[in-house]
Amino acid sequence: MGQSLPKPAMRPFLPADLPMLTAIFAASIAELTGDDYSEAQQEAWISAAEDEAEFGKRLAADLTLIATLQNSPVGFASLRGKDHIRMLYVHPSVAGQGVATMLVDALEKLAGGRGATSLTVDASDTAQGFFAKRGYVAQQRNSVTINDEWLANTTMKKTLGASPASGAPQ
Repeated sequence: MGQSLPKPAMRPFLPADLPMLTAIFAASIAELTGDDYSEAQQEAWISAAEDEAEFGKRLAADLTLIATLQNSPVGFASLRGKDHIRMLYVHPSVAGQGVATMLVDALEKLAGGRGATSLTVDASDTAQGFFAKRGYVAQQRNSVTINDEWLANTTMKKTLGASPASGAPQ
């Protein structure tokens, strides 16, 4: 019998979280995206947080929520404006344990509370399946350049109040 894990908690972003969130960002990309992105692409993507102060400004500019386990950050997500998920990252040690689901559930509720009728996300190829199961539908493919590396993602959209596609696990 496995031990039951403590339930994650959630709270707003605090500036003191920045070093831990930078580490989560880098570990998530390095350890979870290797099937979809090359090592050079991963390194370029991780470089987006090398300037910690600038990364902190990006987190503070949005509504950023932190998922914690035993008071330690294990993931984060941010809502830009009222209707765009800008970031969603979880530490590899908790991937698949409901942390991302909890964060996106909260962002969807907050977006609805802000009057949004739909929510968009530019999902990495790694995250696309996660969002599809939640009822997000691909709208367009995108390419972004970071440090001379091309990275692809997909803009996905969900109408708020809509159920996930039938047959998808709840």
